[in-house]
Amino acid sequence: MPVSFTLNGTVVEHDGDPAMPLLWFVRERQHLTGSKFGCGVAMCGACTMHLDGTPIRTCVTPVSAVAGKSVTTIEGLDSVAGRAVQQAWRDLDVVQCGYCQSGQIMAATALIAQNPAPTDADIDAAMQGNLCRCATYHRIRAAIHLAAKQLTA
Repeated sequence: MPVSFTLNGTVVEHDGDPAMPLLWFVRERQHLTGSKFGCGVAMCGACTMHLDGTPIRTCVTPVSAVAGKSVTTIEGLDSVAGRAVQQAWRDLDVVQCGYCQSGQIMAATALIAQNPAPTDADIDAAMQGNLCRCATYHRIRAAIHLAAKQLTA
């Protein structure tokens, strides 16, 4: 039975294996490659997308779990908070290799959408499962603070 859901504002349908990880459906069938495969066990955050506004790890989320729901990828991130986070990332030159950054941005956007004035502790808690091999954590935290500040200004 086909699985239907909204992907970046457009209704899509998957008529294959309902256990297929959402990440692979998005990357291979929809050709949206911004979200990355990192670990395959929901530990690194490179595959993070939003499901009805909440960040999820799509490498372990079956397509069947998103039936009737709304999924947003980094390519579809167009909220006020998302634009503020992306601009802060550019302003502070957060990216080094860039592999993890789509997941970092998706997690950061969800955080400031829910908490417009996060503390360092809030940021650490929200971002703890998003790994960066280049260790740009200090720039990530600074960018989240900058984005939050821009949203409240």
